[in-house]
Amino acid sequence: MSEYNLTVGLGDRSYPIFIEDGLMENIGADLARRDIASRYVVISDDYVASLYGSTLMATLEQAGVQAELLTFPRGEASKNLQVFADMSSKLAQLGLDRKSGLIALGGGVTGDLAGFLAATYMRGIPFVQVPTTLLSQVDSSVGGKTGVDIPEGKNLVGAFYQPKAVYIDTAVLTTLPVEELLGGVAEVIKYGVIRDFDFYCFLERNLDAILALNPAVIQEMIHTCCRIKAEVVAEDEREADLRRILNFGHTIGHAVEAASNFSLIHGHAVAIGMVAALRLAVSSGLCKRKEAGRVATLIHSFGLPTEIPEDMDRASIKAYIKTDKKSIGGSVFYVLPTTIGKVIMSNEITEEQVDEVLKTK
Repeated sequence: MSEYNLTVGLGDRSYPIFIEDGLMENIGADLARRDIASRYVVISDDYVASLYGSTLMATLEQAGVQAELLTFPRGEASKNLQVFADMSSKLAQLGLDRKSGLIALGGGVTGDLAGFLAATYMRGIPFVQVPTTLLSQVDSSVGGKTGVDIPEGKNLVGAFYQPKAVYIDTAVLTTLPVEELLGGVAEVIKYGVIRDFDFYCFLERNLDAILALNPAVIQEMIHTCCRIKAEVVAEDEREADLRRILNFGHTIGHAVEAASNFSLIHGHAVAIGMVAALRLAVSSGLCKRKEAGRVATLIHSFGLPTEIPEDMDRASIKAYIKTDKKSIGGSVFYVLPTTIGKVIMSNEITEEQVDEVLKTK
């Protein structure tokens, strides 16, 4: 058993997170030992399926686990109600029943879509996560947020629905495009800023090792992120209070991502959103400029964007901010750092402050 394994503590809905190099080949044997489902359908996008579909299907077959593979077109554009409906129909055509389960093989889009399918098909069937991007390994595969996008905004239709297990194979990161790896790094930095100063310092010290995918550093990094998220989710599963800190950088980040018509990948948008939130914290007198600059420097040092593209329509960004699903009673809430390792929620940001952050440089 890997020293990096951990558990999301949710009583009788608790589940394990396995973190190991080369774990993919052992998933079948582990699932065969667990009484999760009588058969599975693996949900994956066409690109990830071409990379890892045969490996996963082989390990399932070798373990005597009955499974079939369903794919959908790669990209955020597929995370919509039409693809959700099409996939639901395919599950019915395959004869899945309430004792069947799903396996989400892929990044955040796949996990969100497959999780929402699991939450709603037959009013809920079990599923497991096999995340293949850094972003999904450290963030979206843990915590039970599932859903799809609609034209009005990201993830506005969905459900809280926890997986039965999460299998994180760090070896798959070696085939991840650099852009996708960096997108995951943005979420990694988030954890240090919102809750763990020592981890933030770890990231500063190990920047080169992270980019070089040093196995020991990567596993420790992913374990720390999952530990932080597991702690937050165990205390506030449905985002009534504490869990909202996980949205640092996402209020403006999601708006920028949507305004780009999803041409900007999620992690890059979050990096921009974090820098914007830091500037709002400084302008509100909550965070020292030097502290904010230190974080912005780390984001930039990893090769992540820190500025909203000049040609992006600011009115569109503001419109998406106002429809953010974290808004309450018409008030937009922002997660704002007071120092590295601590944040607060605030709905006292003025429109003028937002305009100042959004203006072109």
